[in-house]
Parts: sequence; C-alpha cells; structure tokens
Amino acid sequence: MDRRKLILSAAATGVGAATGLGACASPRQEGPPAAPPPGDGRQQPQYDTGSAPTYSADEMIRQTSDFLGVTAESAGGAVERIFRDQGQPTGYIAGEEGSGAIGLGLRYGRGLLYMKGRPTTEVFWQGPSVGWDWGGNASRVFTLCYNLQYPDAVFRRFPGIEGAAYLIGGLGVNYQRADDITLAPIRAGVGLRLGANVGYLAYSRKRNLLPF
Repeated sequence: MDRRKLILSAAATGVGAATGLGACASPRQEGPPAAPPPGDGRQQPQYDTGSAPTYSADEMIRQTSDFLGVTAESAGGAVERIFRDQGQPTGYIAGEEGSGAIGLGLRYGRGLLYMKGRPTTEVFWQGPSVGWDWGGNASRVFTLCYNLQYPDAVFRRFPGIEGAAYLIGGLGVNYQRADDITLAPIRAGVGLRLGANVGYLAYSRKRNLLPF
C-alpha cells in the first residue's frame, strides 16, 4: 500500500513540474521577419533639384500673339519651331529694343521676366555686334527662356549669331546660349536691317550705357 502511494505521489509531482514549465515558456511569434534597412542602413539625403515649372505651347502662342500684336498663326509657327528644337520653356521675357549697325552694331532693350511661382523681374540688355550688317530697327521682343531655374540666373552674357536667325510668319528668331541656359528671342518690328553679325547680349538689373 505504501509503495502504491509513493508511485502515485511521484507521478503527480512530474505532471506539476511539466505544467509549470509550459506556463513559463514564451509564446512563439508568428509573421514575416522585419525587413533590413536599405543599403548600408544610413538615411539617404534628399535634394531640391530646383526644377522650375514650364509653359505649354498653347500658353506661349497666346502670350506671343497678344504681346507682339500678330496673328495666332504667325505666333504659332515661330513658337512651334522653337518647341521642336528646345522643348518647353521655364520662363519668358516680354520687352522692347532698338538696334542699329554700320559694320559695328549696338542693341539696347528692356523687358519683364516671367516665371511661374516667381515674382516678375525687370531686365535690361545691351550688347555689341560686328559683321556685314547695315541698318536699324525697333522691335518688340518675346524671348523664351530654357533651363532658367531662377530669375537671377539670366543676368549674364549670352553669345549669339544673328546671321543664324530665321523668319517664320514675318517674325525673326535666333538663339543665344550661355552654359546650359538658352534664350530664344522672337522679334517683330519696323525698320530696315540687312546682313549678318556675331556678338553677345549682356542681361543686367540696371540699364548700362556701355554695351561691353
């Protein structure tokens, strides 16, 4: 009888110990493992590229037609040609200028620079030219600006080849480039000018009498 009680007592003690161990064991976690950090685990810096919003062809055709006082067909022909060459501009300058040349030429102008989300900026330009060039003219000028991210970036010298200009719908167009910025002036005016020249235009915040 004592032997039987001893066996039952030992069995009860073993069951209790097993139950205690099961209660202390931590439950198993289910679910996918945490993803490792990308790369070396360091946060990658974020930079503002400064990309300025652009203007569509319809916007530029309407603005060019209204400012230069020409038909939408004439403005559209010039703007679409520039768009094929350069794409969509980030700004434009609407202004007036006068120029004259007898071999050596001078050009002076004034206008307003427009960019989306930026204040309107007054701009002056002046520059010399030299070449086989005679005559003078007064023009309204509508200049499309490419890769111009900030208004202040326009204040520099832009070389150009006036002889490379072409006529579309009675409007004269040529390109000026400095670094990665391109300006495409569209001119409509009165006067007589014949020839070809090379030179530059210096864009500035104030009018300068000396074009150099």
